[in-house]
Amino acid sequence: MKKLNKQIAVILATIMLTMSSCATVFGGKVTAYQKTKPLPGQQQREVRVVALIADIILFWPGLIVDFATGAIYKPKK
Repeated sequence: MKKLNKQIAVILATIMLTMSSCATVFGGKVTAYQKTKPLPGQQQREVRVVALIADIILFWPGLIVDFATGAIYKPKK
């Protein structure tokens, strides 16, 4: 019984890791522009809408990781 519980826990952890943080995993390298919070009066950074929707649908705690790393924001062109 313990072995089955352990296997289920490993499977669930794997699923959670693969479905979380879409922008962090698939967005590429995070630039300094994405990491830096804009100062008052500066234009706000744009959010990657597809990554935001994917995080909400697949695994919403991934939003925390994406916003914490800055990967959810579009890189500056």
